[in-house]
Amino acid sequence: MTEPVNPVLIENHIRELVTRIANGIRVCSDRYAAFQSADREFDRAFASAYLAAEGSIKDKEATAKLETMSEREARDVAEAAHRHADRLAKALELELRAWQSISASFRAMYGAAGSAHG
Repeated sequence: MTEPVNPVLIENHIRELVTRIANGIRVCSDRYAAFQSADREFDRAFASAYLAAEGSIKDKEATAKLETMSEREARDVAEAAHRHADRLAKALELELRAWQSISASFRAMYGAAGSAHG
């Protein structure tokens, strides 16, 4: 931010952050639902591949892993997207708290200046 900080800018920025946090709730929920769906699909595909495979337990596990790499990748991508959205939401909340603190400092500063002229 390159412009001077003033109470109007602070309040506008706080409002923007609150809106982004509120919108982020849906994003986080959607990303988590996508992760859960991909996780279930991976579990289903792995179990199916394992049951269809022949050989020892180790052979069946290796075959199932090889046959379900695309489902595993989809699950991992969905998990990464969910974690990213969650971290972003937390970062926005921390930024909001910082701006609220700046706002409180400005109110205290203006309050002290006002009482000196009173």
